[in-house]
Amino acid sequence: MILYPKIYLRNATYLSKELIEKYNIKGIILDVDNTLMDYEREILENVDSWCENLKNEGIKFCIVSNSNNTKKIKLVAEKLKIPYINWAMKPLRIGLNKAQKIMNLKKENIAVIGDQIFTDIYGANRNKMISVLVEPLKEKDLFLTKIKRPFEERIIKKYLAQKGEK
Repeated sequence: MILYPKIYLRNATYLSKELIEKYNIKGIILDVDNTLMDYEREILENVDSWCENLKNEGIKFCIVSNSNNTKKIKLVAEKLKIPYINWAMKPLRIGLNKAQKIMNLKKENIAVIGDQIFTDIYGANRNKMISVLVEPLKEKDLFLTKIKRPFEERIIKKYLAQKGEK
């Protein structure tokens, strides 16, 4: 199903070298809001060392965020020392395609990590990239995201039931 992730993890740093090898991942697109940074602007613990270790292994990175808050996105991008695209309009392909060009990789070798099914996962799947759903860092969300969460929870339950989990 186009709304199901290829991989489901607790957070981005759980994307291990083993999973990267299994799915032949060469590049990673990261969402920011509630994936790398919570509503209070706290950055995911150890994400900088995780990112640095994978960069040392040859993995390329790019942030793709729907946020129009350039200052916030730039703050995370500078901490991780990776390029960024904001106001990406996910699930539309435009932002993901820009990131693909920046990384100069084939779509099938790019993982998209995010906390929302209707933007990150749907966008990755329709763009033939590897979709990685992570749990939101905190419950506090933007208003529009709060409205979508109950629908996402139903999809996740069906996804996990199909995989024989929970």
